[in-house]
Amino acid sequence: MPRYLLFHKPYGVLTQFTDGEGRPTLADYIDVPGVYAAGRLDMNSEGLLLLSDDGEVLHRVTHPRWKLPKVYLAQVEGLPDEAALQKLREGVIIKGKKTAPAQVELLDHAPAVPPREVRQYHPTPWLRIVLREGKKRQVRRMTAAVGRPTLRLVRVAIGPLTLGKLQPGQWRDLTESERRNLLWALGLNPEHPRHPRPRAPRPGRKGRGRPRRRP
Repeated sequence: MPRYLLFHKPYGVLTQFTDGEGRPTLADYIDVPGVYAAGRLDMNSEGLLLLSDDGEVLHRVTHPRWKLPKVYLAQVEGLPDEAALQKLREGVIIKGKKTAPAQVELLDHAPAVPPREVRQYHPTPWLRIVLREGKKRQVRRMTAAVGRPTLRLVRVAIGPLTLGKLQPGQWRDLTESERRNLLWALGLNPEHPRHPRPRAPRPGRKGRGRPRRRP
């Protein structure tokens, strides 16, 4: 049976199991053979990682075709105005390419995340950003493009999975309900997770196949 793990990646930890420079890695926290992370968080980012030994799930979580939403909380330098927020929502140019539209909300209070000091700046508001694509360091580059560099970045959800009460460095297996919800969100049958679930017949198409040729 495949394993599916949720992990709260701490600040300063690499999203890999080995490192030639001796920096902290997933191996310092997770002792489960054969699992790999679905996508990455950069070393200075925190929050939710999904790990599994199910290759199809790993592929679908990261592939833009499945448009699985990822939710981030970004603490930024300075208060963005409505024009900056609208640019983030519509997409900004990063290395010559425009990012896909995103859901962006300016929070009116600090979210309930574990405390961590960031460099001194005032104000340092929080944004809630929902992406359905996963370019490298995308959130950081998006906020920098509108003049509001990210000071702290925490991923709090991947599709139907949420960080919940996991503290930095903690991990757990998915519950059966979480496993089923994830597989359905990825177009997989929870009873046969290695295979796509069958497509429902299109309405009005019954009996409309190509007519047979008479012998």
